Amino acid sequence: MDYKYDVIVVGAGHAGCEAAVAAASLGSKTLLITMNLALVAQMSCNPAIGGVAKGQIVREIDALGGMTGIVTDRSTVQFRMLGRSKGPAMWSPRAQCDKTQFSLHWREVLEHTPNLYLRQDTVVSLLFENDRLSGVVTQLNRNIYARKVILTSGTFLNGRIHVGEVNFSGGRMGEPASFQVSDQLKAAGISTNKLKTGTPVRIDGRTIAFSKMTCQPGDDVPAKFSFSNTSSVKDQLPCWITYTNPEVHDILKMGFQFSPLFHGRIQGVGPRYCPSIEDKIVRFSDKSQHQLFLEPEGRDTIEYYLNGFSSSLPEDVQVEAMHHIPGLEKAEILRPGYAIEYDYFDPTQLHYTMESKVIPNLYLAGQVNGTTGYEEAACQGLMAGINAHLSIQNKSPFILQRSQAYIGVLIDDLITKGVQDPYRMFTSRAEYRILLRQDNADYRLTPLGHRIGLIPDTRYKTFEHKYQQQQLLLDYLQSQLTRLPLYNPMLGRKNLSPLVHNVKLSQLLLRPQINIQDLIQCDDQLSEFISTHQITAEQIINVETYIKYENYIQKEEQLVQKFSQLDHIKISPDFDYYSLSSISMESREKLSKAKPHNLGQASRISGVSPSDIAALMIHLRNNNM
Repeated sequence: MDYKYDVIVVGAGHAGCEAAVAAASLGSKTLLITMNLALVAQMSCNPAIGGVAKGQIVREIDALGGMTGIVTDRSTVQFRMLGRSKGPAMWSPRAQCDKTQFSLHWREVLEHTPNLYLRQDTVVSLLFENDRLSGVVTQLNRNIYARKVILTSGTFLNGRIHVGEVNFSGGRMGEPASFQVSDQLKAAGISTNKLKTGTPVRIDGRTIAFSKMTCQPGDDVPAKFSFSNTSSVKDQLPCWITYTNPEVHDILKMGFQFSPLFHGRIQGVGPRYCPSIEDKIVRFSDKSQHQLFLEPEGRDTIEYYLNGFSSSLPEDVQVEAMHHIPGLEKAEILRPGYAIEYDYFDPTQLHYTMESKVIPNLYLAGQVNGTTGYEEAACQGLMAGINAHLSIQNKSPFILQRSQAYIGVLIDDLITKGVQDPYRMFTSRAEYRILLRQDNADYRLTPLGHRIGLIPDTRYKTFEHKYQQQQLLLDYLQSQLTRLPLYNPMLGRKNLSPLVHNVKLSQLLLRPQINIQDLIQCDDQLSEFISTHQITAEQIINVETYIKYENYIQKEEQLVQKFSQLDHIKISPDFDYYSLSSISMESREKLSKAKPHNLGQASRISGVSPSDIAALMIHLRNNNM
């Protein structure tokens, strides 16, 4: 076979862009095919990156050498670190982005990536020769050959848009859906079903009465996503907070008779954690109001996004209800909200590499696997691109464990549990979230990114220098003693008990009311040490976090060691679970379908009980399996 490309990536959303850049950067000749090159990495929903747990994923993508964090930093208009009132494991970066600039910066990245070629076209089917996947067929009747194909079609597969009683095919408003590919994969044995997502009205900012809303500014000292040398945002734009009220709810209820959601025209299951406004007022009927966020779509546009007001009700109902929201009484819309229903593929039919178990050499990433969100899509694309390249090179696959990254948690959840509704990442899904903080994503993953070839040597040296400096500060704090005349007055000002004798600075930091800035302000030697070694504010916070949470970190590391033993007990892919009468029939059926690679993966399959895992473990050990 004369392969023209090593890898073809279908779709240039967040998953497709990451996949294409990763595969090409590692050395594979890669073609990225998309319907419209002017809309790469389009922010179809809200113009923001990050948030609770999603921000951790973006930092992990960046730590591995992906591009989402860098592109976000270049297009940020507001930055906030969420969860500051909680422990550092809950801190989650979030950036409002200039929607147009985000797409343009991604286009620039794509165009400057060696080995990456772009094509505006529509893939209508996969190409097979001798029953082996060998490329794609396009709308322009071109057969394009490749060793690997990565499908990242988002909501475009059999997509259908709903606005009240009006519905029509589409992958996004104003863009056509794709049909043949989904039907072809279904015929090949890939399990297919439907999901639903939605988006709210877009509003003309010139018609908004901001004075009736609460301003939500960005952080006073904004951080950023990338661990590289990108800059923090300057001249931040505000967001605005307003609320629905009973009158708004009553108007929305009047439109329920036309709702495609309540009358069966939408068969797909919607996102549980980001419901439409009509779904909210039904599910939370005791609530008299719901919080809404008005978010700017960019610096040079009048367009605003009404976060929290997603709807598929008729346009006139959406507008009338909106006009009873404080500040939006005279608002004009640029586009109504709508729901979109689309095909997705059962992710339990994937390997951890994102390669299909049903069709070898086909990789699936993003919303086609049942996830929701730019961040969840981007990390799947990154992993698919890396593993497609490694497979071509006959190298070992790159797989992240649950204890290593939120990316590992996400992929393991998809493969072992599947999805019933669009999957969204939360910190609560990660059992080792104290280890998986946003601040230490580079510590966890940058050595891995460097090893596989996505992190260049220059950046890796900067990473090493950063942690050498942090170790210097940590060693200093763990070795230097307080001086009572300096520290007791500070403790007195905080109404804390004084020190009876000198203790190590790190021990004093264990008091929850004390932070490292308190020590710096009263200790000239510490301040001089930090200045002499040019230790940054970020490094100071990282060291403080480690000291305060060291005991918890060690406990989680012990748990990782304990439970990782299950992951080392391998299971043959052709193991006959039905031969084990000692486990339940439900477990036999689910294990036979999932074909877990090891006992740890088997233990995370929904419906497989701990007693069944114990019985399986005994059987494997007794039979030297």
